[in-house]
Amino acid sequence: MSTSTISERREHLRSIGVTASCSLFGVAAGVLSYVVVGADEAAAGNSLGLAIAVGAIVAQYLIVQVAGLYDEEEFGFKHYFFISFMIFSFWFVTWGILLTESVFN
Repeated sequence: MSTSTISERREHLRSIGVTASCSLFGVAAGVLSYVVVGADEAAAGNSLGLAIAVGAIVAQYLIVQVAGLYDEEEFGFKHYFFISFMIFSFWFVTWGILLTESVFN
């Protein structure tokens, strides 16, 4: 019983860590997109902002693999999709809020 409790706790802490780091990477990518691209009328159509988000996704993949959070057979499509979705979502919302905020000022 105690072995399963320890592994469940480890799994829970690992998932919290991956979720938190994906969220932080997404917000950082959104802020970086705002700073690099700017807040003019064509900023939302600039592909450099999306390139920054893709760079954050790739960097997160590398960090997760180097940190050894998942075994090779354990890290599959579901994990790749989760990391990509979380970073893209936080990037999109953060950059959208920052671009919208500059319109009202």
